[in-house]
Amino acid sequence: MKPLLYIMLLMPLAAPSATAQQKKLAQTGMKFLAVSVDPRAAGLGDALTAVEHGSASLFYNPGGMAWQKSNLDIMLGQTQWIAEIDYSMGSIAFRPGRGRLGVIGFSFVIVDYGDLEETIRFNNEQGFLDVGTFSPSAWSFGVGYARTLSDRFSVGAQLKWANQYLGNSVVGLGENSEYVREKVEERVLAYDFGVLYKTGFRSLNFAVSARNFAPEFTFSEESVALPLTLRIGVSMDMMDLIDRGSTMHQLLLSVDAANPRDYSEQIKVGTEYIFVDTFVIRAGYTFPTDEQGLSLGLGLRQSLRRFGFGADYSFTDFGIFSNVQRLAIRFSL
Repeated sequence: MKPLLYIMLLMPLAAPSATAQQKKLAQTGMKFLAVSVDPRAAGLGDALTAVEHGSASLFYNPGGMAWQKSNLDIMLGQTQWIAEIDYSMGSIAFRPGRGRLGVIGFSFVIVDYGDLEETIRFNNEQGFLDVGTFSPSAWSFGVGYARTLSDRFSVGAQLKWANQYLGNSVVGLGENSEYVREKVEERVLAYDFGVLYKTGFRSLNFAVSARNFAPEFTFSEESVALPLTLRIGVSMDMMDLIDRGSTMHQLLLSVDAANPRDYSEQIKVGTEYIFVDTFVIRAGYTFPTDEQGLSLGLGLRQSLRRFGFGADYSFTDFGIFSNVQRLAIRFSL
């Protein structure tokens, strides 16, 4: 019963977000920390909380990293987000002492927003002046640790350093009618926590995660909070009900309930079919949403003795916005 006790102790951590949700809708900063960057997760509708996923678990539930089977796991990926915004991501995790000392992982996300037109208010017909372009950016780097406390229960956490730069804003005119600029940039320490519990019934997993814990900070005289999110998820290989332990066919079903700080609760559902432990097809859906539609994904995995290789791709329909595509490769030893 101890694993269930740990889970129940973690769940109250989300109480502040539930209480403040009515006051904080659409009022969080550094939203890039809430964007899903892994194509496998996206193909599952982001329902990855209760799924073991090696080093990439740091982006969803650090507790899932504890079940990593290889001594070294590396993932690198790219996301073509809405409005031609590009996300680059990577994660690496290793098991010192073949897992007896837990699993240590590192993650990064780098965001390129491209060049944007910069204007300032002015008393003319247009009501503004064009003062050139600027290039905002954002990044986060994290270090995480996960460990199994029993043959069924694992815990994990990640500490990450996040930064967002919004350019050098014009704040006035100097003596020679030159623009006086002020750098608009903030950094913050954030924390992620997660647990994963193997129930013992076939491959049924239950998990809880909480991401982006941090105190409020001031961004250009405005107090903002990070996009704190609590998730509860379950997952299971449905083929275990028919042919337990089959390597010919696997059919993962994963469901998450998400309670974010800055918008209404969502249900995320995903399924993943794996044929001969090599070819992968995924589909996922999140509801309710305004524009995000069905997500689809493909994957390929292969292993040669101790060396493993995998590639994943996902496509998500975002309605009137541009479609989102993600691609990642993975190596393991």
